[in-house]
Amino acid sequence: MKIYFAGSIRGGRKDKDLYALIISELQKYGIVLTEHIGDPNLKETGEDFSEDYIYKRDMNWLRNCDLVVAEVTTPSLGVGYEIGQAEALGKKVVCLYREVTGKSLSAMLSGNSNFQIHKYQTLEDLKIFLADFFKSL
Repeated sequence: MKIYFAGSIRGGRKDKDLYALIISELQKYGIVLTEHIGDPNLKETGEDFSEDYIYKRDMNWLRNCDLVVAEVTTPSLGVGYEIGQAEALGKKVVCLYREVTGKSLSAMLSGNSNFQIHKYQTLEDLKIFLADFFKSL
């Protein structure tokens, strides 16, 4: 299974360690095309490639993936765009949202019945969800 993991880069990297843990967990179930999202050295400025290259590469990965898993706790225009494109491409989309005091999930995600939304508190919660989710596929 080819998994496209989406997480914030230019929208903020405060969850980069969490992304790395999620990617490591997802790798139990398939190939994560976007494992660089969890790279602790990746800064908010992104990768050292042209924006044109990144867009074309990522769109190719989206077209060729089997599943999109997006961590949506940190709002990101790029992640929102990737989720919208995934929906347009008919991809299965799972949105992971860590419940945080003072934040709420966008209605554009939570109100969309095409997306599976999973709210969680801990990494352990997430591991259990992912194990059950992949078992059900």
